[in-house]
Parts: sequence; C-alpha cells; structure tokens
Amino acid sequence: MLFNVRQETLPREEIEALQLRRLRNVCERVYANVPFYRKQFEALGVRPADVKSLADVKLLPFSEKQDLRNHYPYGLFAVPKDNIVRLHASSGTTGKAVVLGYTARDLEIWSEIAARSLMAAGVTRSDIVHVAYGYGLFTGGLGAHGGAECIGATVVPASGGASRRQAHLMRDFGATVLCCTPTYALHLWEAGLEVGIDFHDLPLRVGVFGAEPWTEAMRRDMEEKMGIDAMNIYGLTEIMGPGVAMECAASKCGLHVWEDHFLPEIIDPVTGEQLPPGETGELVLTTLTKEGVPLIRFRTRDLTSLDYSPCICGRTHARIARLRGRTDDMLIIRGVNVFPQQIESLLMESEGLTPNYQIIVDRVDNLDTLEVRVEVSDTLFADEIRKLQMLETRLQKNIKEFLGVSTKVRLMEPHSIARSEGKALRIVDNRSKEL
Repeated sequence: MLFNVRQETLPREEIEALQLRRLRNVCERVYANVPFYRKQFEALGVRPADVKSLADVKLLPFSEKQDLRNHYPYGLFAVPKDNIVRLHASSGTTGKAVVLGYTARDLEIWSEIAARSLMAAGVTRSDIVHVAYGYGLFTGGLGAHGGAECIGATVVPASGGASRRQAHLMRDFGATVLCCTPTYALHLWEAGLEVGIDFHDLPLRVGVFGAEPWTEAMRRDMEEKMGIDAMNIYGLTEIMGPGVAMECAASKCGLHVWEDHFLPEIIDPVTGEQLPPGETGELVLTTLTKEGVPLIRFRTRDLTSLDYSPCICGRTHARIARLRGRTDDMLIIRGVNVFPQQIESLLMESEGLTPNYQIIVDRVDNLDTLEVRVEVSDTLFADEIRKLQMLETRLQKNIKEFLGVSTKVRLMEPHSIARSEGKALRIVDNRSKEL
C-alpha cells in the first residue's frame, strides 16, 4: 500500500530533478538566514549558485550534532522564532541539548512521511495504533502519532511505562499495530504473559520498531513470540524524527529513504569522500524541505549502504541497508541517546570520585540496562557505608533527571577498574554478544 502514490513512485529522473531544485533552494535559504552556514560556505569558497547538479553536493560543508550543541538553542534556526510552532530536543554531551524547531509546514511534512512509512508497513485507516514510544521532547511518540492520524487510523497515545497496564489496554482496545522500540515491545510481550495476555490471541498484526539498534535474529524472535510482522523504521531528531526511512512489507529488504525530502549520501567516515552505491560507509543526509532547522550534509554517524535497484513494492526511492553500527561512541538505551561524556561530567561533579569509571550495558528481560561503576578515592572509601549508599542514590537520581535513563551506580574501591595502556575501556556493551 502507498500513501502518496505519485511521490512514492516518481521516476528516477524526476526524483533527481526535484532534489536538485530543492537542494539549490535550501542552500540559498541557509546562506541568507543562518550565519553558521554562510561562514562555512565562504570558508570553502562556495556559493549557492555553484550548485548546478546533484554531484555538486560534495562541494558543500558537512554539519554534525556538535554544531547544533555549539549554537544552542536557536543559532541554526533559519526562520524567525515566531514561525516555530514546536520544539523537540535530544540530550547533549555537556548539558546542552540538541534543539530542533518545526514550522507548521515542517509538521505537515513530517506527518505525511510518517504516514507513508506506516502504510509501507501495512497500516491502514482501519487500524488501532498503540504508540508506546516516549512522548515529550523525544520525537518518537509524536512522530508516530502524527503519521497514524494522517492516515486516519485510531491512535492510542500510551507512551512508555506501566507495561502491564499497557498490555491490558492493547487487549481491551483491540490494538492492531504497535509502535515502540524493539526491546520495549518484547518487554510488553512479557508483561502481557505475566497477566495472562498472549499477544497471539490479540488482533495485533504489525509492529513498527525503531530508535535503537536491532538485528534480523531479534526480528525473527519477535515475530515468532508475538505473532506479528516486525518492521524497521528509521529517523533521527536532527533530520526530522521517525519516518525518514522505512521498510516496506513487500520485501523487508532495506528502508526506503523519502528522497523528495532528504538527499542521502554514503561517505568514507575517515576521509569524507563519497562512496558509490552498495559500499558501506557513513550515512549523510541533507534536508531538502525542512524550514525550521534545515541541515546541509548532516553526518548521522550511522553505518549503512545505499541501494537504488527497483523494489518489488513499486516504490522508486533508494533504500538504506539495516544499520551496521555507528562511527562514534554514542549509546542508544531504550531509544534515548547517551554519551559517556555526559555520565562522566555528572560523576565528576561529586567530590571523592576518581575519573576511573566504566559503563556496563546489558539486556535483561528484553530491556536495556545501564550500570555505572566508578572508583572512589581512598578517603571516601574509608567512609561509613551509609554515606556511600546515599552517594550512589544521589548519582542515580542525577543521571535519571539529566539523561532520562535509569541506571544502577556502583561505587568501586580504589584501583579496582582495569587500566589500559591505550584508550580507557569506558564502555562494556554486553548486548553485542547477542548479535
């Protein structure tokens, strides 16, 4: 099923002609309205008029998450704040969030591409869509919500948490589609079993899962346990939110990037040089229609490849392969971006803690867990147990409030964390053992 038949089946030459017009337009807009971009263009000796073909995108400067942090909160906005009708944000490494603004037209486009994505997964206006992504500044909940409403489906805005109650709601309301992170979907399945609800007995038939890495093995496990089609959706706050790319139910072979709104490239993450279709590298995206915070050649840090071959579903937009990892050290915990530097900065605010710490990531009962182990100084280690316990509790509270992720903090005795002659081993991700 296609939501926008005309746009989703454009011939390649029409897609590229549209992309070129919109690329030139967005270059003119950011050059005129965003001092950061004007400075970047001038540093490279480039002007918008120099973009005469899609190949000329390689002349343009890259942008990255740190640029958004450096210009917090509104420095990269391309329209007056009066034109912004919604703000979303993701956490930053030094206390400054990555803030994105959306105009009314941005929200219309987002809902439309999210609707395309959901319909690619087989969602129709007759469905009841249970949205268990987090709502609020995180883009997941409202992104899926807007797409489902755009289709005309019934939306249950459940958000996260209260998993047993959610299982009851899914049964009572007759949910046919579940939108959430893949690990939370499995947690909901287990919560259902605990209260006597087997997802196989529900009308549930489709799961639209994203916001964190997951594997084909996990897809097979979910489909068997839950009796659904498990579909992969891709998006990121900086570019728009969920719905930048989506698998189609016809093939489940790569995620269609909506190329009328986003220009994808694959680059060598070290040299920055473009790579040909089929080769694995870092995904770079340029927003072609976004008004609030348009981004030129945004480095996603996600590793994948591009496939322009025809898809059996009839859609002509290029597909990205399932993500193969990241080029940076960002962790995704239950859909929330977490950087080691964030945790380090919080730890170092407390006296008596050393810079020696490790972050242990695991998966327990199908949910990601985060444990922070940090060494204390000799003086603090000699303190009474009650005070150490109070410090652990305070650190856990600070991390939860700052990052929005629950953690277990363990204070370790001095010199108990292994040292390395090279880079310190800050992250132990036990989830990789499941891959």
